[in-house]
Amino acid sequence: MAEKRRKFDPEFREGAVRIVAETGKSVAEVAKDLGINETTLASWVSRARRAGTAPGAENDELERLRRENAQLKRDNKELVLERDVLKRCMVLWVK
Repeated sequence: MAEKRRKFDPEFREGAVRIVAETGKSVAEVAKDLGINETTLASWVSRARRAGTAPGAENDELERLRRENAQLKRDNKELVLERDVLKRCMVLWVK
């Protein structure tokens, strides 16, 4: 006789995905600890990463934005220096 499928509420799914992302444990370890099928948990984690709701995805995006911000600040500083040099050159050229 076929087994009845278990239903998991969204809070449980989110918690399980968070455990995988934050503890660094493998999907197999977390699935065993929670008493669920490994492939079920793997599909939840995969779905969360694709949707961008996994905690790891947020950290990656935040880190990318920080690097981009730092690069833009460096570029801006260089452009300000170049502008100042050009202003000085214009003053000397006009005289």
